[in-house]
Amino acid sequence: MRASTLCFRSAVCLGIVGILIGIAMAASHNHAVTPAHAHLNLLGWVALFLIGFFYRLHPALDASRMALVQTGVWILGTVVLVAAVAAIHLGQPAAEPAAAIGSLIVLAAMAMFAWLVFRAEPSRAAVGAMRPAE
Repeated sequence: MRASTLCFRSAVCLGIVGILIGIAMAASHNHAVTPAHAHLNLLGWVALFLIGFFYRLHPALDASRMALVQTGVWILGTVVLVAAVAAIHLGQPAAEPAAAIGSLIVLAAMAMFAWLVFRAEPSRAAVGAMRPAE
């Protein structure tokens, strides 16, 4: 599987979970997990989808094992962070170390992504697709 495909599919799944959390909060009139909902939507839906676009624009990188690992680490960190933030806001302060670990995992995934972005060569397909208008 290509990294972009994993990003897109995972982002959609996490986006659906984010929407369901939002619906549950609205139905229950209990908005205690709003911070977790926001983290899930931004890290799990928006950022992951944007990472997928980058990989799709760089086909050689998209097929690399490193991009797949980076995506997996991002997903893991997001799930750990969101679950811990939700637990904290539901009155479980013991989840704070898990939130810290999740944050550090996401940071590691972002550092991996930064490394991939800065070492990526421009794709010939992407460069060739952008021609000046005649």
